Amino acid sequence: MIKEELKNWSDFFKAEADFFGSILTKFLGWIVTIKEVMAKLMYRQRGRFSQTFVNLTVSIIFFLVMVFSGKLEEIIAQSQNKDEGGSYYLFGDDRSGTMGTETMISNLPKGEITEYRVVEGDTVSSIASKFGVSIDTIVWENNLKSVDAIKPKQILRILPATGVKYKVSRGETIYSIAKKHQVDAQNIIDYPFNTFANDETFALTAGQELMIPDGIKPKEVVIDVARYTAKTVAPIPGVVGEGSFMWPTSGRISQKFYWYHPGVDVANRANPDIIASQGGTVITAGWNAGGYGNYVVVDHGNGYQTLYAHMVTNSIVVKAGDRVRQGQKLGVMGSTGRSTGTHLHFEVRYGSGKVDPLSLLK
Repeated sequence: MIKEELKNWSDFFKAEADFFGSILTKFLGWIVTIKEVMAKLMYRQRGRFSQTFVNLTVSIIFFLVMVFSGKLEEIIAQSQNKDEGGSYYLFGDDRSGTMGTETMISNLPKGEITEYRVVEGDTVSSIASKFGVSIDTIVWENNLKSVDAIKPKQILRILPATGVKYKVSRGETIYSIAKKHQVDAQNIIDYPFNTFANDETFALTAGQELMIPDGIKPKEVVIDVARYTAKTVAPIPGVVGEGSFMWPTSGRISQKFYWYHPGVDVANRANPDIIASQGGTVITAGWNAGGYGNYVVVDHGNGYQTLYAHMVTNSIVVKAGDRVRQGQKLGVMGSTGRSTGTHLHFEVRYGSGKVDPLSLLK
């Protein structure tokens, strides 16, 4: 009788250990499985335990599982979302009785390609606007014959930024790839999810994939022309007035403001001067090992600060603490730091954030 009772206890604790062990190894698992396992456990053990406290223990465990099932499901869902990656996800929705799809937005870094299911009423233009990319980006990535060549339930691949996804061939460099796609090599190295075999020389490995921001797919017709048209700018002499900014140099805008590139690049092989966009106090002047190279930061005393990076070595003519007026020379455009060619990286900061310079410059 005692042996039988001990065996029953042993079987019971072994079943409980297996149950909780499965929860730990599966990181809580699906709550449905937990409920089923508990139900089976109770059924298997029914009638074997006559002692009141044993039945009470099992009842309490079952009660806790039922009470906290919603919270467990929420934790599981959050864990799965993190594992998915990307910025948008497709989830099945069975509330109507048939599997549908809804798009959920996440604040995770935009480093991965997203799969988007087309719904009734979608157009390539509306999808491009929703994801913040160009129409051409969607057309090229999905090999669409036209902007009208989509239909409901079709799955589209959406790149994380306007441009082209490209697989590197043997012997190619970021310079040859940039030329092929009509962009500056700087666009490629500035994209934070691109990797290199050598971070100093930006060497590439055959077979690796690169994101080419603002890149144009070779031999393709550009639909959204305005997104790729380079703009030439020049300093505006005599601009005066509180709150107004002037162009800090002259040249071609080679890269615009994006979530991963918080400034504007202006390229000019002639190495023009860099001037203060607005009067203020120099708070930083010198070398930055984080990628800016030789740079200057000016505080304008009105909540705004401007940053001027990649200047020629020994060309900076101001120092921290100097007061400068609007249009005063700060240095000379160069290619120091994490740079692939002569250009100015220009940032406008306001408070703790960064502002698109093109929204302030006229």
